[in-house]
Amino acid sequence: MRLFGVVGLKDAGKTGLVERLVTEFTARGLSVATLKHAHDGFEIDRPGTDSARHAAAGARQVLVAGPSHWALMTRAPEPPLSELLTRLDPADLILIEGWKREPHPKIEVHRAATGHKLLAPGDPTIRAVAADHTPEVPCPVLPLDDTVAIAEFILRETGL
Repeated sequence: MRLFGVVGLKDAGKTGLVERLVTEFTARGLSVATLKHAHDGFEIDRPGTDSARHAAAGARQVLVAGPSHWALMTRAPEPPLSELLTRLDPADLILIEGWKREPHPKIEVHRAATGHKLLAPGDPTIRAVAADHTPEVPCPVLPLDDTVAIAEFILRETGL
């Protein structure tokens, strides 16, 4: 299983980069799966829907299926990343958004305007920084808007 993370602090542009990378990799014929870490209190089911009503009534798991997709929602403490990875179907590449403290290889997304400190100087699992500026870090810096260069870096790092 080949995986690569995308990390960064709030408003850095992580989701936008993951979206562009998925588009780039799938255009190249790779199968891609993603994991997204969400903050406490997120909901994927709209209040009032039948499945939300099932959960509100006390169902620990609710599976919703339709002709084009399905989803399983489980009300339980968050499992470790290693367990979540086992629940995915096989894919050429798994992109992980978040889980910045886990030991998998990552690219940090950073925008100067946020004013956030960089994570890379203290984290050897961050293999590169994708930024809209040129920070001084102990790893390669790639232009945040150059999706192809970032994709090529990830492909080299993962051996794909």
